[in-house]
Amino acid sequence: MEKSLALTTPDSSEFPQSDLLLSTIFEYMGKMSTETDIAKMLLLLADLGTKLVQADRCTVWLHESISQTVWTVAGHGVERITISDTSGFVGRSVQTGTVINVEDAYLDERFNTAVDQETGYHTRSILCIPFTNQEGKIIGAFQAINKLGDSHFTKKDETLLSFASTYAGKSLDTFMLHNELLETQKEIIETMGEIGESRSQETGNHVKRVAIYSYKLAQLAGISEPQSLLLRYASPMHDIGKVATPDSILLKPGKLTPEEFEEMKLHTVVGYNVFRKSERELLKTAAIIAYEHHERWEGGGYPRGLEREQIHIFGRITAIADVFDALGSDRVYKKAWPLKKIVSYMSEQRGKQFDPTLIDLFLDHLDEFVAIRDSYTDRM
Repeated sequence: MEKSLALTTPDSSEFPQSDLLLSTIFEYMGKMSTETDIAKMLLLLADLGTKLVQADRCTVWLHESISQTVWTVAGHGVERITISDTSGFVGRSVQTGTVINVEDAYLDERFNTAVDQETGYHTRSILCIPFTNQEGKIIGAFQAINKLGDSHFTKKDETLLSFASTYAGKSLDTFMLHNELLETQKEIIETMGEIGESRSQETGNHVKRVAIYSYKLAQLAGISEPQSLLLRYASPMHDIGKVATPDSILLKPGKLTPEEFEEMKLHTVVGYNVFRKSERELLKTAAIIAYEHHERWEGGGYPRGLEREQIHIFGRITAIADVFDALGSDRVYKKAWPLKKIVSYMSEQRGKQFDPTLIDLFLDHLDEFVAIRDSYTDRM
């Protein structure tokens, strides 16, 4: 059964459990408002659809017009599944903009059995509803599978899933636009970080390693996933202020004079000033990291001599990541230290240069950080 896509708003007379439905919708709206991962976003929408129409499972498919495919994630821990956008009920729904409600999928020649074969699942009844972005372009489809307690999905189910699909289209459109902007910011930040490192004859892999170390340590410290990712994306800018440091200082093979060291310290202030006026969370985070990653837990660091929790935790984390990588890498003024010497130094600086709780976490999981270092060697 097919019909043109249309949204009918459910009312309380048709749905006596409307309060429950609304609470379910608002619950998932709250969860989705803080999600930053597209796969997890699709799973949340799928869970919402499953609860609304009492299906055994639900999937949300996104259409990629350039590759002419639709893709989804079937569940937590399941890799992306991709099929042709002309294949199966999802493809038909996306191509035609129609609602498809089928009681027995295996009796319908349009059914693509490939996904069942790949996942080991057996599909019976299907309800498939396309959704559009804010410009009215179809960008994907909801697909509910196997109605619980009945042989097929009802008209009421069509109305409810149409409601969910309308919300999904608007949410995903906004989500993808935001992520496109975020990806652009991340790419610019990493590129700028690599430029900053190249001036001091260091490789772009340094900023990649520091980013991943920082992300890993943030996770170990119990920082939320969105905040851990924010740190990962912003930390490549920790030394961007070096672009303003003269080559005579930056590339000096010997020890800096007190005057030269004072000028070197200014890279933290320069980096902070580059981003401090931005209203973007990612760039504001980059400003904090650039400003505070040379502060010391016991005080006496630079540029402001902060101590303990006065130093933002992102600065404290990046300080550990940056020092670990710098000590283990060749620099114009020194050779790379062996791991044993690095560990000895960082242990000695517990409660002095480094936050004692964070350095304990780092050293307790040293093997994981060494594995990251070995995955991004400067000889790649």
